[in-house]
Amino acid sequence: MAIAPEQTLQWVGDSKGHLSLIDQTLLPTQLQPADCHTVEAVWEAIKVLRVRGAPAIGIAAAYGVCVGIQTLDFCTASHAQLRQRIDEVTSYLATSRPTAVNLFWALERMSGKAKSLSEAEFSVKQIADALLQEAKSIHDEDRAMCHAIGQHGAELLFDGMGIITHCNAGGLATSEYGTALSLFFTAQDQGKELTVFVDETRPLLQGARLTAWELLRRNISTVLICDNMAAQVMREGKAQVVVTGADRIAANGDTANKIGTYGLAILAQHHGIPFYVAAPSNTFDLNLESGDLIPIEVRTDEEITNGFGRQTGPEGVATYNPAFDVTPANLIAGIVTEKGVISPVNNENILQMLQS
Repeated sequence: MAIAPEQTLQWVGDSKGHLSLIDQTLLPTQLQPADCHTVEAVWEAIKVLRVRGAPAIGIAAAYGVCVGIQTLDFCTASHAQLRQRIDEVTSYLATSRPTAVNLFWALERMSGKAKSLSEAEFSVKQIADALLQEAKSIHDEDRAMCHAIGQHGAELLFDGMGIITHCNAGGLATSEYGTALSLFFTAQDQGKELTVFVDETRPLLQGARLTAWELLRRNISTVLICDNMAAQVMREGKAQVVVTGADRIAANGDTANKIGTYGLAILAQHHGIPFYVAAPSNTFDLNLESGDLIPIEVRTDEEITNGFGRQTGPEGVATYNPAFDVTPANLIAGIVTEKGVISPVNNENILQMLQS
């Protein structure tokens, strides 16, 4: 029997409460919460990947605003002090990770909500309460979007299909069913049996540690492979489709996702296998004309040379550790959103879908 999805993150208490999230750095061997009572704790959780995945980062950031303003006494603080603190908190949280657009989208939405509330009509305490409700709305909307993505995307999958996925785009990266994994979970709900080949996703092994863990808990046939085995799996005809998530999508459909996604898309094209991206509409950044403008986070040397505490590279060796790469739109068969499937992927079809 499948186990119900874990609550990746949740708010505990009222406007003076805190954010609790699954510490994903401990999976798959320990399922343990991390409680964030300060904005610094939320920033650290995002930075070190205790919470990760574009939608989940956005939700965590929204709750992070609620945590951050708790340094004020809601009964005595002035509206000017609240405005200043919101600006400080949103600016600070925006420095945690540069690539996932949901982070900035959520912070802008929280800031916009505060600005929309008339100081003449609402007290500081009422604005704080309203901000918590806004964060909860972001959370609820993501849950609904993930289920809708699954409904649209499951139509692309048939019974007995073999699928390759990369990194983690399940409930751990969002609020419940996930984006890419929502297709698999929904297909399972419909009675389809799938086999999912899960790339390890080096250097931090999100596929091995997180995606394989989620799929096994749902009793979906799961095969863990090293990243460099995907081509052989395709060549042997074991996989008929590739499905990944996304962290930011440019106006033309170029898509940033975990490093290794671009290479997987090239392999899929070579073997005549469709490559799909699953992402909610708030992952699109229409201010960027193409993927060339998407900022790519470069992470520390130690993730490569001393991954998980074991030295695997010689002392003093240079490293290059980009956390993401960009898959050109012409390699993507379709982008599955909560509104439907965008195919072919181009500016016109993206705008038409997002405005529907």
